[in-house]
Amino acid sequence: MEIYRTGNRLFMIMKTNETFSFERKKIMDAANTKVQAWEKLMDTFQEPLAWAKPGEKWVLLDNIFEL
Repeated sequence: MEIYRTGNRLFMIMKTNETFSFERKKIMDAANTKVQAWEKLMDTFQEPLAWAKPGEKWVLLDNIFEL
């Protein structure tokens, strides 16, 4: 996982394999107290995107170019 920042925006790249599931990650994160503490801290810095669903901090991006 890599996280980049520019101004007040973060960009995250996750390299996964075919067994990865966002739903499974969500369940695992919810059960992990360290992840929850990190998320609570990050909530004080992150501003949701106007097109994000309520409570959604990260949204999937469309790859528009790759060289």
